[in-house]
Amino acid sequence: MQPVKPTHRIGQDDLDSKPNGHNQAQSIAYEHAPAVIPALAIDGLWVRYNDHPALEDVSLQVSKGDILGIIGPNGAGKSTLLKTVLGLVPAWKGQIRVLGEPVANNRRQVGYMPQVEQVDWDFPVTVGDVALMGRYARRGLLRRTTKEDRNAAADALDRVGILDLRNRLIGELSGGQRRRVLLARALANQPELLLLDEPMAGLDATAQHQFLDIIDRLRADGATVVLSTHDLSCVSQRCDKAACLNRRLIAYGTPGEVLNEDTLGETFGTHLLLVHVDGQAYAYQHHSHAPISVSGESGGK
Repeated sequence: MQPVKPTHRIGQDDLDSKPNGHNQAQSIAYEHAPAVIPALAIDGLWVRYNDHPALEDVSLQVSKGDILGIIGPNGAGKSTLLKTVLGLVPAWKGQIRVLGEPVANNRRQVGYMPQVEQVDWDFPVTVGDVALMGRYARRGLLRRTTKEDRNAAADALDRVGILDLRNRLIGELSGGQRRRVLLARALANQPELLLLDEPMAGLDATAQHQFLDIIDRLRADGATVVLSTHDLSCVSQRCDKAACLNRRLIAYGTPGEVLNEDTLGETFGTHLLLVHVDGQAYAYQHHSHAPISVSGESGGK
């Protein structure tokens, strides 16, 4: 199956369009049915850095409860896309809607996990302190924490399995634990949409599987997750949708539609060879002959 090429912008007409009904009753029933509002809708997004395009006309939708994996080479705009949704980077053109509302009106519903390298792990704060930071968007920086805030932070730590580490300094954490505390901070504000920037970079296979199991549980509880990654096997096995990005959206669809040699070659700018072994597909870059593991099965729900 060919990947879905991004040829149509998302607009209100897509939500309001009616199916080809066979009778008047079917049409009336559709008119009275509630519109399905996506968790995230991006339409014609352009971002520029110093007059150079970082993102070019990106449009996509993420359904509620889905996990979207964004893949692409370094400098492709993956982090920029997440930061633009969050409001950390301004959009030059285009629209972003979260749960049907302009993102500026709904940022409290968005939780963000930055790349682990962007955090000063020598800063003298505890795991519990970091989780509480996730409540700032709700209560502000200068207001005293409440019992509700502390309970929400403790619940977030419990959900990611590190409540017992709440009094430990963050500098004493392992790589996997650092990812979990950043995820707990994102969860503390009780968002419906989670944006995770390279959450598994540098983790060993065991820690990756443990982290992805947490993501699966969050999705089962109703969260929508958008993550950027270089790990194609993660996208194939765990994500409902995949987006191939290299400043523009190369392809968007299910992993089975998107993860093929032609699309990955166009995305990463080099010719790739997919070799299937024991149910896994390995993508070999001809320049380096370094394999990138890709599952032969599409994942998700």
